[in-house]
Amino acid sequence: MPISFFPRAGQIFTCNFKGFVAPEMVKIRPVIVISPRLPGRSEIVAVVPISLTPPNKEYPFTVRLSKNYHPDEEDDLPCWAKCDMILNISKDRLSSFKVGRRKWHTPNASAEDLRAVKDGVIHGLGRGDLLSQ
Repeated sequence: MPISFFPRAGQIFTCNFKGFVAPEMVKIRPVIVISPRLPGRSEIVAVVPISLTPPNKEYPFTVRLSKNYHPDEEDDLPCWAKCDMILNISKDRLSSFKVGRRKWHTPNASAEDLRAVKDGVIHGLGRGDLLSQ
């Protein structure tokens, strides 16, 4: 069920990527919101996908999160934010996690994880030099 509110940076949702074309993401997967509500963008939100698949090689734009925020999975299950895959999507693609009959949960990333993801996005855009200032 799509959300009816504008999400805050750090909130974690499932995102339905139906309609995208492979090799783009084409399934439902968790994402972390990284943008605040911006003027003139009340229906668009910037997100970074989260994956349980470890990267083949460590890069500054693949950020291992401190925990798995998915409510139906173990907290210590390793997961990564794929910060080179930032997307601007309609908030209508986002849903909270269904955790029971008519019950929904929206996890919040820790401040440290959100900061690491935002830094990873800067690296994913090829502008890691901005962080050394």
